[in-house]
Amino acid sequence: MTRLLYLGHASVRMVNNEGKTLYIDPFAGDDYKRPCDLCLITHEHYDHNNVALLNPSPRMVVLRSRDMLKDGKYFSYSTFGYDVQAVPAYNSHHKKEECVGYLVRTDGITVYHAGDTDLIPEMKDLEKENIDYALLPIDGFYTMTPEDATKAADEVIKPKHLIPIHMKPGMLWDYHQDMKVTSARAMFVRPGDEIALGLD
Repeated sequence: MTRLLYLGHASVRMVNNEGKTLYIDPFAGDDYKRPCDLCLITHEHYDHNNVALLNPSPRMVVLRSRDMLKDGKYFSYSTFGYDVQAVPAYNSHHKKEECVGYLVRTDGITVYHAGDTDLIPEMKDLEKENIDYALLPIDGFYTMTPEDATKAADEVIKPKHLIPIHMKPGMLWDYHQDMKVTSARAMFVRPGDEIALGLD
């Protein structure tokens, strides 16, 4: 069973049934001891791309937004039991041609890490992906607001579960910002919390 550890801000770790470890947007938290097999970077802002934190496995693969988005085409990649598909992510602070979100599939579970984005029209295409867990940013300045994240989850993407991330600049997590997300799909996940995916 895949397990997901929320490290804080936009940083997460996943470990699948094969024991292979995936990190997304390494920056926050300090639990990076587990060797990294696959790392996904949504964009090159400093609070999303600190690969120096990683303990690389002998065959570590790092996929950056520039690897997964070229000339307007979004790419996919499969390795270590993970199937990864890049998807659009952008707003006035994040250029469309430089940023991506990721759909990650493993062990029959689909996780969407939105990256730094607003509620964008392309998210409507994600409803058909039957997303189990959507990790949506909610800081309301560099990314969408908690209200837009609620709308994205309830009316657009319709995942089984919503995990709010990226709550305030310079903070791992913020209780009051998290509580502004009113979707019944939302989960209360704090930095350091590890959850087993698929236990619905």
